[in-house]
Amino acid sequence: MAALLGSNLTSEVGLRLLLCPLGSNVVIRTACCSVGIALPVYSTFKAIESKDQDAQNRCLLYWAAYGSFSLVEVFTDKLISWVPMYYHVKFAFLVWLQLPPTNGAKQLYVKHLRPFLSRHQARVDHILGLAYSEVIKLVTSHQTEIQFVKNMIAKITGSDGSAGQRLRSSRESDRSLHHGSAEESAVPSDDESGQNNDSVLSERFLRAR
Repeated sequence: MAALLGSNLTSEVGLRLLLCPLGSNVVIRTACCSVGIALPVYSTFKAIESKDQDAQNRCLLYWAAYGSFSLVEVFTDKLISWVPMYYHVKFAFLVWLQLPPTNGAKQLYVKHLRPFLSRHQARVDHILGLAYSEVIKLVTSHQTEIQFVKNMIAKITGSDGSAGQRLRSSRESDRSLHHGSAEESAVPSDDESGQNNDSVLSERFLRAR
């Protein structure tokens, strides 16, 4: 009984937070991000790994519909941000896109997105080709500056190998110095060798007597 009351209380609190336009701004935005991005990313991962063509097609249709919606939302954000309950409507729309019974992404693609892109495909391809060629020209004309920036980043991060080479050379020099000092300590000095010779001669003289 207590578990049932606890579950009902949790559902009621969550529903009130979701439906309250003033107190649920963070909650509903998080829900939109989770339902609209996080869940489809995981579904796309499973579709790719399982090599299920139907699941991959559903994911492609969803991302096409979601991308189109996001593009429209960017340009109309200033106009629709003041609309009451907008994020609640957005949440319901994202759920509608993904639910198998409604199959909203396919409906949006077939009825609206596909006819629009089919009519303007040649123009869009022409614009994209011009933009691509301009980007190639820009990158080619600034190849020296780009290479300079890449070299600076490589020097700062040490990915060019110079930092690692300097570190290895310093370690090798430390090892050589340590090895040389150990050899010097192992070799007896002239005073120590003379004292050893005197002691040996004295022992021999005493034995002879």
